[in-house]
Amino acid sequence: MQECEGFLNGTLDYSKLRGDTGPLVYPAGFVYIYSIFYFLTNHGTNIKLAQYIFIFIYLLLLTLVLRIYKKTRKVPPYVLVITILTSYRIHSIHVLRMFNDPVAVLFLYASLNFFLDSKWYLGSLFYSLAVSIKMNILLYAPALFFFYLVNLGLKGTIQQLLLCGVTQLVLGMPFLLVAPIAYIKGSFDLGRVFNHTWTVNYRFLDIKTFESKFFHLTLLGIHMMLLILCLPMCIKYFQSYCRLKYVQRQVQPQIDAKNRENKKRAKLRKDIKSNLNQPDEILSKEQEAFLNSFEAMLKNSSQKSKQDKVIKEHEKEKHFSINFDILSQLFILPMFLVNFIGIVCARSLHYQFYSWYFHTLPYLLWCTNYSVIVRFLILALIELCWNTYPSTDITSALLHVCHISILYGVYKKMAIELNITSKLT
Repeated sequence: MQECEGFLNGTLDYSKLRGDTGPLVYPAGFVYIYSIFYFLTNHGTNIKLAQYIFIFIYLLLLTLVLRIYKKTRKVPPYVLVITILTSYRIHSIHVLRMFNDPVAVLFLYASLNFFLDSKWYLGSLFYSLAVSIKMNILLYAPALFFFYLVNLGLKGTIQQLLLCGVTQLVLGMPFLLVAPIAYIKGSFDLGRVFNHTWTVNYRFLDIKTFESKFFHLTLLGIHMMLLILCLPMCIKYFQSYCRLKYVQRQVQPQIDAKNRENKKRAKLRKDIKSNLNQPDEILSKEQEAFLNSFEAMLKNSSQKSKQDKVIKEHEKEKHFSINFDILSQLFILPMFLVNFIGIVCARSLHYQFYSWYFHTLPYLLWCTNYSVIVRFLILALIELCWNTYPSTDITSALLHVCHISILYGVYKKMAIELNITSKLT
């Protein structure tokens, strides 16, 4: 919030905005959101209220994540309960440290939910807002671009990209008008060198190697190679998603029409039955007594019992439905995978970066052929690595082993499934 004080005092030159931790290195969305937090928490002095705000953000984020998992039906519910309740580091990032990473990820998961509901413009808007809070959300961009292209075609893709771009321009306009170079360099600095002190994944490297451009370019090359390797499979997943969505659009109206027809029939039968049970004229007491005794005699007979059973079964309203939610897997897996590739190849991972992919780990692991024990073991080891402070050579190396194991397992299973599909077609 210290970095926002300068903005609130009228400073729009990004190079002059800084706090105790250094210069402002996040886009304009961060400035606006933390300015709101600044006012809500009495200029950042009411820490308890700030923690309550971040608890609310965390619960909202969990709601969005659980909605994705519910739609995909890929991971058993007990897995989510265990992972969410046992992660000390994630609780610390969200509630104690109050970093901007969870806020950016919140907008990201909101955008994924909008995309699952085919609300393209809202999805693109929230994705761009997420990028405006922290740049790491761009790790999803390669998958999202091809998702646009497969589903919307070139014209639709350009429209969505324009929306994302215009959103960035509108948010950054006050700063771009005053000092455009300072804003772009400060908020979207791809060449920024990280501090070796805080690294979680490269503690075993010496500082010189860690900060060398050759090392950074090598990681970028590996990142590109992995994307080239995995994106063709992701595109096939997107194509299958697009086809099944088309089938859903064709079939769903027919299902809805059939259900409406059955509902009308059930209502008509109910109305006929109620009319038959209604007397057309007022009966005398003797007539009512006779009819009541006659009806009782009929109900006691076995033949009448069978007829009642048949009528009741016939009157049950039939409801037709096909669950299309499961096809969401074809969208979510490529998105999570491309983000994970970016994290595997990151120049450095700081402790707050765990929130970038923590909630995707169960999904990725359940997209492998590993046993349940191995899946939980990998989750536990990753949690151990992130909870070790400061990181050690062993925990950094172990984190890479876990990451590579997940990446290999997901790639292998995707390749097998696509190979089977190609043989069937």
